[in-house]
Order: sequence, then structure tokens, then C-alpha cells
Amino acid sequence: MGLPRLVCAFLLAACCCCPRVAGVPGEAEQPAPELVEVEVGSTALLKCGLSQSQGNLSHVDWFSVHKEKRTLIFRVRQGQGQSEPGEYEQRLSLQDRGATLALTQVTPQDERIFLCQGKRPRSQEYRIQLRVYTPEEPNIQVNPLGIPVNSKEPEEVATCVGRNGYPIPQVIWYKNGRPLKEEKNRVHIQSSQTVESSGLYTLQSILKAQLVKEDKDAQFYCELNYRLPSGNHMKESREVTVPVFYPTEKVWLEVEPVGMLKEGDRVEIRCLADGNPPPHFSISKQNPSTREAEEETTNDNGVLVLEPARKEHSGRYECQGLDLDTMISLLSEPQELLVNYVSDVRVSPAAPERQEGSSLTLTCEAESSQDLEFQWLREETGQVLERGPVLQLHDLKREAGGGYRCVASVPSIPGLNRTQLVNVAIFGPPWMAFKERKVWVKENMVLNLSCEASGHPRPTISWNVNGTASEQDQDPQRVLSTLNVLVTPELLETGVECTASNDLGKNTSILFLELVNLTTLTPDSNTTTGLSTSTASPHTRANSTSTERKLPEPESRGVVIVAVIVCILVLAVLGAVLYFLYKKGKLPCRRSGKQEITLPPSRKSELVVEVKSDKLPEEMGLLQGSSGDKRAPGDQGEKYIDLRH
Repeated sequence: MGLPRLVCAFLLAACCCCPRVAGVPGEAEQPAPELVEVEVGSTALLKCGLSQSQGNLSHVDWFSVHKEKRTLIFRVRQGQGQSEPGEYEQRLSLQDRGATLALTQVTPQDERIFLCQGKRPRSQEYRIQLRVYTPEEPNIQVNPLGIPVNSKEPEEVATCVGRNGYPIPQVIWYKNGRPLKEEKNRVHIQSSQTVESSGLYTLQSILKAQLVKEDKDAQFYCELNYRLPSGNHMKESREVTVPVFYPTEKVWLEVEPVGMLKEGDRVEIRCLADGNPPPHFSISKQNPSTREAEEETTNDNGVLVLEPARKEHSGRYECQGLDLDTMISLLSEPQELLVNYVSDVRVSPAAPERQEGSSLTLTCEAESSQDLEFQWLREETGQVLERGPVLQLHDLKREAGGGYRCVASVPSIPGLNRTQLVNVAIFGPPWMAFKERKVWVKENMVLNLSCEASGHPRPTISWNVNGTASEQDQDPQRVLSTLNVLVTPELLETGVECTASNDLGKNTSILFLELVNLTTLTPDSNTTTGLSTSTASPHTRANSTSTERKLPEPESRGVVIVAVIVCILVLAVLGAVLYFLYKKGKLPCRRSGKQEITLPPSRKSELVVEVKSDKLPEEMGLLQGSSGDKRAPGDQGEKYIDLRH
């Protein structure tokens, strides 16, 4: 009887205690753990949610809870942390003054509850749930073989692979931004997953679908969705386009460049079709005589290249496309090709010859596929003389001889033009480019002299000294002769003459050679000594009475500088003498062109001063080299002050 009585007492005590425990004031259910989500490989920050008082955080133990088993992993004593031996020993550290435990290199196995427990002033616990995910971008591979639109079953479009994911993601396929769903005989999605040794998942999904012609440009991609308590994390693949094969329904021609074509252009004619793959193309041109289509030769890409395009390429072209799968041949609409042109320009008369004082009419003709405009230009200057096909020249002078160019152009097509040059010959004896010229030389130098003459009939040029001479035609009525000769004392005495002659007469140019005295004059650094070469070239034309005198460069630059200095000194002395006489009252002012100065009888014939007002100092000092250059007083506006009377 003692045992039953003891059991009853125990049951009564239990029944009395149970309601009392549930109703104890201040007792509450354990709160849900704080959720922390991190990516694989990153650092998780586990913040202890205990009171932030120094007492609570100075003595804390950290545990990992796996399958309801607690394992001590970290201790905090007086603000200093110490890891416990085990899997977390090398990955834990203390941060934020001991309030946060940092876990580095997070792995999928770290997805568990972590617990921090304070010992002072009383025992407290705070739980943290760590969630691990891997939003790695999926890899997508399109079916390289393509999909025919006439397939009766869904064909493989692309394969999506997501590696090292955690947790297991959900895959969603998209076409042109819209999600695809399973559809019988139209869309089928086949997915599988593999668990790697690391605990991560590899997912593979294959999209199969029946496509139509309109899907040839469709963009497909896959999306991996990781569902976590805080929300979904997703990663998208790149967009891909799958080859779609469909039969050809239409072929047509395309011509580049677009717009009006002209001779000389590079023209490409190609066939296009709306099928994939495109059919085999051939291009033919209608023979204008037989009206039959003749196949043209194309390059490896089936393109007919016309380079350069000519007017003969104009005509009717068409394209033929042969579908090698169905062996159906399609023909394009014919297309007219027009290559605009301008024919060779004809000028009449072709080789005009006229006497001085006569008139001449030049006429220009050409044909074109478009309206033409004509204009006449002077060849030497480019000056527009006339707009129109006819050019009339009256009272011809010998200066009117030379080139005239007719230009025939199409205003509506830039760059389409043709030209023709005609040379007008004016009968007359040779006309020299210069009559006289002075050349500064050094003895024993090799001199290169040139002489130019024009006339009709074409003149020939000869030299009065021995040397190496050559002629070169500048145009049909103008010739240039060059002579290489060694400067000798005899040549300095005689000078050099070139004579041009034709059936109507002859004319002569003279080149005076002046020796540079190196002992008294200092040429600049460009002057050469010993054996060298100098060139005297024509500048302006001169008739039979004109005289041209030019100083050669660079040999005469030093001479010019010295001459200028001498002239300045002479003028300074003259000014001083005149001022002295004026102050003495011996120089009366008169209105006449001469001024008389009274001098002693013994000096009346000693001082004569010449002042030239129309020559530069260089010419005053250097153009006195030969007796042929001296002029009488009063010639060319020279002024003299006679101081002898």
C-alpha cells in the first residue's frame, strides 16, 4: 500500500506545478534568432545583442549550435578574445570593442546558429542565425547548330549552368524579357543539380522550344533565384540569339553606293534574300542587242564589283536565288543601273595657228547622260574666260598664244567632268624671256646658265661659247635651254650670248659676268668658293628693246651689304659739307634745279656729287660694274648738283 500512495503524491505535485509554471509573471518564450545573410567567401559580422555595458561584454562566451549541440568556439575575457581549437580557430577575430565577432571566409557549412553568452552580472544569451548564399552569374551556351522552324518537336535552344551556388537556386528562362513557362509541344525546361564536395550546388537547365521565323532576333537568357528569409537574390546570364533556319520567300538586288552613279566610281551589286541560310545567288545583265540575260562574274561573296564603273555597265540587272534545301529557284525584280558619263571633249580647231591682229573662234563639244555646262579657262592662270561652249578671241597679240582649256561638267553630279587642252600658236619671231642680265661669278666656278624663248614656229637656241647645252620644251611654242660652262678670264671679258631663231627671225639675250672680288668684299655665308654651280633663270619676259638687270643670290648678298654701307657714308659726308657751306653763308637757296657753291679757284673742279633718286642703294653701288651700265646725267630722272662753278 505504500507504493501506490507515493505515485499518487507525485502525480498530484506535477498537476499542481504545471499550471503554476505557465502562469509565472515575467516568464516569456525564447525570442527568434537574429538573421544575418552573407555570400560564400565573404566575412560575416556576428554582433552580440547583449547589453552594451562594460560588465556584460567583458566576460562573453561564443558557441556554434549544430544539430542542437553547442560547441564553444571563442572566449572574451576583460575585452581580450581567444579562439578555441577547432574548425573556427583561424577565422575568428574580435571587433567593435568586443561587441562583434568577425567570421572570415564563410562556407556553406557555416550556415547555422551562433550564440553569445554573458556571465556578468547574470547569465544571458543572444542567438544569431547565419544564412549563406552564392549569387554567381550563370553561364549560358546557345545551340550552335540552330533550329529549323519546320521542326515538329521542341529543339534545344540553350543550356544554362550555375556553378558553386548555395542554397539550391531556382532557374527561370526569359525570351525578349518575358519569362517562359512549360507549354506542351512548345516549351520544355529540363533542370538538374549536383552537390559538390564543398557543399555548393551546380545547377544545369536546358531550354527546348519550337521557334518561328519571327524568333530569328529573339534574345534568350536565364536567371538564378536564391530564396532567403530576407528576400530573393538573383543573378542573370548574358543574352543570346539562337540561329533560326527558315526557307527563302523573296530575293532582291541592292546597289552601293546609293544615289546617282558616275564613271570612275566603285559600284557593288549584291543579292539579298529573306531566308536563312541564304540561297545560292547569281547575277545576270540583259544584253541590249539580244535582250537575253547573261550571267556576270561575281566574287567569292556573290557580289558583282564594277571598278571603275563605265557607261557600258549601264543596263538591266536581276538576281536569281536557288534554295539548296528545297531546290526552289526565285527571281528578283529587274533593276535598271545608270552610270552617268561625260564623253571625251572635242575642240575645233584642234591646233589653231593665227597671225597677230587676227581673230579666232574655239568651239567645244561633248556628250553626256545628263545636261552639260561648258567653260573656258586660261591654262597658265586658271582664269575663267567664257561660260559656254564657244570662245571668241579678237585682235590677237603674241601674248594670247598658249594653252586654253575647255571644261565640260555635269552640275548635278559633283566630280563628273572632262577637259580638253588646246594650244593657240601666234606666228612671230622668237621672243626672249630677258634681253640682258648680270650674273655675279667667281673665277673657275662651273656656271649653269639658262635661256628661254618662245615663238611660232618653235624656235631653237644656240650659245656663243662652248659648253654642255640641253633643251627642254616648256610648251609647244616655248623652249628652255641650259648651258654648263667653266668661268675663265676670257669668258669674263666677252660675256655669254644665247640666240633663238625660227623661220621668221631671231633674237638674242646677253648675260654679263661680273667677278666677285673676295679680297675687298665679304659675301655672306651662303656664297661658295672654288668650283661651284650658279644658275641664272628667267623671271619676266622682255621684248627686243627691254632690258632686265637682276642680281643673283646668294653670291651678291655680301657685296650688297658693303655697297649700302659705302653709300650711307658718302651721303653723310655730302650732307656735312653742304651743312658747313650753308652755315658759312656760301650756299644761296635758289628755285632752279642747280645750286651753286662758291669755292676757291683751286678747288672749283674737284667736287662733283651725283644723287640718283630712283635707285636703291644696292643698285647704286653694284650696277656700275660694266661700261654698258653707265648712263648720261639726267637719264631716268637722275638729279645732279654741280659744285664746280
